[in-house]
Amino acid sequence: MSVEFSVFLIAVAFIGLVVSIIILLRKAMATLDEANKALAEAREAVRDLGSEAGSVLGHANDIAAQVKDKIRAIDAIVNSAQDVGQILHTVTDTARKAVAVLNHTPQAAQPEYVPTNKITIRKTSIDALAKETDRI
Repeated sequence: MSVEFSVFLIAVAFIGLVVSIIILLRKAMATLDEANKALAEAREAVRDLGSEAGSVLGHANDIAAQVKDKIRAIDAIVNSAQDVGQILHTVTDTARKAVAVLNHTPQAAQPEYVPTNKITIRKTSIDALAKETDRI
């Protein structure tokens, strides 16, 4: 009887081992299913982030192009202002030269008193100024 009882105990132990392995495998399968779901969600999130990042980069490129256009427009305005400044400098320099020429005439040997709030320019100085401006 001891052999039969030993075989019975071995059979019961084997059945217990098989049941334990089946429970363990089911838990492992449930864990793997959850991991697969988490990976699928992560992939979807990465795809969404990738498309959003592409959209953000596209908008950033558009903004950069607009900023570049604005800078070019501002450069044109600054260059125009610089040109106007140079023209004004040339005109005032020419006017100074014209006034200097008028002040060195023989009649101007004895300078007349001219009030500071009144400047007299003769027609010849205007003509000289016009000729000087035409040369520029």
